[in-house]
Amino acid sequence: MTATTTRADLQRPDGSALRVLVVDDESTLSELLSMALRYEGWEVRTAADGLEAVRTARSFRPDAVVLDIMLPDIDGLEVLRRLRADSTEVPVLFLTAKDAVEDRVAGLTAGGDDYVTKPFSLEEVVARLRSLVRRSGLAAAKQEPVLSVGDLVLDEDSHEVFRGGEEVKLTATEFELLRYLMRNPRRVLSKAQILDRVWNYDFGGQANIVELYVSYLRRKIDAGRAPMIHTVRGAGYVLKPAPAEPAA
Repeated sequence: MTATTTRADLQRPDGSALRVLVVDDESTLSELLSMALRYEGWEVRTAADGLEAVRTARSFRPDAVVLDIMLPDIDGLEVLRRLRADSTEVPVLFLTAKDAVEDRVAGLTAGGDDYVTKPFSLEEVVARLRSLVRRSGLAAAKQEPVLSVGDLVLDEDSHEVFRGGEEVKLTATEFELLRYLMRNPRRVLSKAQILDRVWNYDFGGQANIVELYVSYLRRKIDAGRAPMIHTVRGAGYVLKPAPAEPAA
């Protein structure tokens, strides 16, 4: 399966990214998991202990949780009980360093949906989560290949872009940047998020590359028209439909 197909699968029916909460007190592991999941298209939050996990889940409202059983305060089973007490049926993937049958049974009996045993591959966790959200029906069944925001249309299959019915020629990177913006209309995307999604960390946080390509897009998408790509000072960029022109 290609990365593009995976990202298309991991979206809500409204086109927004699915949310995952990663709970583990090993910061290196959390960072690696977060990186892998963001690359696959998830919106990620992390928590380093059980109480933080419960608080974050209440505000973040994740679509899935990756939950270590062994935590420094309350354990993962107690975290899950509290999540369920909040009337949430969010799918939970347990991480455990234990391979004993009783630990697996305890996790699943408590209401967990699946588990992986440490050490594990990042690809395995991503695949298990993808399976969980499909089973739960959270992800969109099928994404249409044509994205539309106002009078801007992007065809993911043919790689054609039109603004007001006129074709706009884009480079491969410009196309990928525009696709990300159009999959998140009216949502402010930070330079870091754009780097993660479009450049896959290849530029090591050089935000100026984002500014450069946003300027390229603006010249092609917004030139001579009402602007659709907007800068939100200190926050990032947002794409939204241009206001309708007043009738003559």
